[in-house]
Amino acid sequence: MSAQEQTAPNGWRVFHGTGGAPAAPPALPAPPPWRRFRGGPPRPVPPADPQAALRRMGPGDVTPQLGEEEIDIVNAALLLRRPLLITGPPGVGKSTLAYLISRELDLGRVLEWNIVSRTTLRDGLYAHDAMGRAQAIAAWRAGLRHAAAWDPDPDDAGQATDVNTADSQKPRQLPPLLGDFITLGPLGTALLPYDRPRVLLVDELDKSDIDLPNDLLHVLENGSYDVPELVRDAADTASVHTSDPGGRADVGDGRVECREFPVVVITSNGEREFPAAFRRRCLPLEMRTPSREQLLAMVEGHLGSRPQGTEDLVDLFVQRVQSGGTHSLDQLLSAVHMTTTGGFQADGDGRKLVEMLLRDLAKGR
Repeated sequence: MSAQEQTAPNGWRVFHGTGGAPAAPPALPAPPPWRRFRGGPPRPVPPADPQAALRRMGPGDVTPQLGEEEIDIVNAALLLRRPLLITGPPGVGKSTLAYLISRELDLGRVLEWNIVSRTTLRDGLYAHDAMGRAQAIAAWRAGLRHAAAWDPDPDDAGQATDVNTADSQKPRQLPPLLGDFITLGPLGTALLPYDRPRVLLVDELDKSDIDLPNDLLHVLENGSYDVPELVRDAADTASVHTSDPGGRADVGDGRVECREFPVVVITSNGEREFPAAFRRRCLPLEMRTPSREQLLAMVEGHLGSRPQGTEDLVDLFVQRVQSGGTHSLDQLLSAVHMTTTGGFQADGDGRKLVEMLLRDLAKGR
């Protein structure tokens, strides 16, 4: 970033909330000294997943939903290398922001970690298929015994059959490698030493066990973690699976440390408060329900057009949100898509279906 850009109004921003794909990857601001990490060797970021982005943002242009204050908070998180803690009602685009950042900054495929009440920190870091490894070792030992039973007697020269001679010339099968049974989770993959930060979406953290936010503190602060199974292994380096389809990574001495701290987007529906120590490490961002104009543009962006009757449905949706109900954008998109399906009548029995699609989610039905 040039000195002229830094002195210009908002020249420190690298994210502008447009969601447009850049012609070339933009340069990111240098991290503060206390957020620099030493992981290596550097790895390239995998390409983006167009289908996942299509599901989240639709085929059209992305409608700017963030105000100037919200955009500043996102840029501050990028500059300070701190997680974003995004709160707001369901369906306002909290998760979509991760894809918006990834596309605008050309940061490749978004890693998703969906949280439930049983989720633990280890689920996000890595998984060890101990049972699969035990079965592979048993099969390998059985293969050794079988090969030993068929080896020709070296003192009985010339007596071995062609089959036995061929078997004896085959290389010995190597034992199963531990790394083949280790898979890094979304958080564990995001902390690999990429040359540009990965985007990690931690979705609905407020649904987690009460201990998970505290368990995350060390990893979010230090940008590193150990895989105990690999630490105890005799091999210096292990090739393990990652959360990217078909992806693998080399882990040295059982330790993973990032090179660029990932862009961590944590969403919460506000079902509970987080500990102060956790909140101190995050930058808070509250997302509000979009305006009528934004909703119309978002429907057009997702569906590629603005079908007849969209305005009426958006007005009904806004009316229900303003009356204090809990609604999501997905409900509005479903209602618009349903009413524009050929042959569907939005009056009579069809009206009841629209009412069901736009029901208040807080009422439990």
